[in-house]
Amino acid sequence: MSTDQIARNKAAFSRLHDAQSSGDVEVFRKMVDEVVEPDVLIRTPLPIEATGAEALKQVGAMLLRAFPDLHIEVEDVIAEGDKVVFRNTVTGTHQGEYMGVPPTGRSITYREIMIVRFTDGRIAETWGIVDVLTQMKQLGLIPAQEGTFVAVPPSEV
Repeated sequence: MSTDQIARNKAAFSRLHDAQSSGDVEVFRKMVDEVVEPDVLIRTPLPIEATGAEALKQVGAMLLRAFPDLHIEVEDVIAEGDKVVFRNTVTGTHQGEYMGVPPTGRSITYREIMIVRFTDGRIAETWGIVDVLTQMKQLGLIPAQEGTFVAVPPSEV
């Protein structure tokens, strides 16, 4: 894959991030139509039944309704061949219903790693690791506990 194509792939995914951070559901939906294949394969468990680009639109809308000030800060970008990897920090304020949870007014900050594969300049497949545990703790749904990490001696592993 050419250096120019890799740069275009990175730019396409960055535009999708920017649309998500715009706070405007319609801007995000239009950007999905522009840069994502309709039958994109999403390899991340999602809290909805839809598939393909429609699943991305629904999840994006759900996030923007719950966190209208959602912002995605890109920390790292790695591109090789037809794949682009983004390590992000996501912030927002819980102002709308989120996965059955009424608004709490709490701020959240969590991290995610997204991998996308491109075909002909459009996203054809995605993988994501999202720190949902941190989200749930910050929303008060899971108690935050101090000292939860326990060192286990190698002899006991």
